[in-house]
Amino acid sequence: MVSIKEFQNFELIVAQVKEVKDHPNADKLYVLKIDTGAEIKQIVAGIRLAYAKEALVGRKIIVVNNLEPAMLRGEESCGMLLAASDENGPSVLEADRNVKIGSRVK
Repeated sequence: MVSIKEFQNFELIVAQVKEVKDHPNADKLYVLKIDTGAEIKQIVAGIRLAYAKEALVGRKIIVVNNLEPAMLRGEESCGMLLAASDENGPSVLEADRNVKIGSRVK
């Protein structure tokens, strides 16, 4: 369980999805290129069964921006998108209006 103090260390921002590719080594993963406002980053996300690639490009999603890079099935992931999940699968969290890329989530 993450404490409030630990949660405050996460940098949550709005990022825009620029590109989505199938992960070459995992059927449930996508490799996304996202624009954080400061740089283009690559993240890996387990949303492939819930979303078509075309449905993600251009969306302004919420990401954890300050995670250490991790290798996921051979692909580097430099952040994590936020998603809710229920019996219908994952639902990517996104800004509900047109906010500036890189805006902090508070």
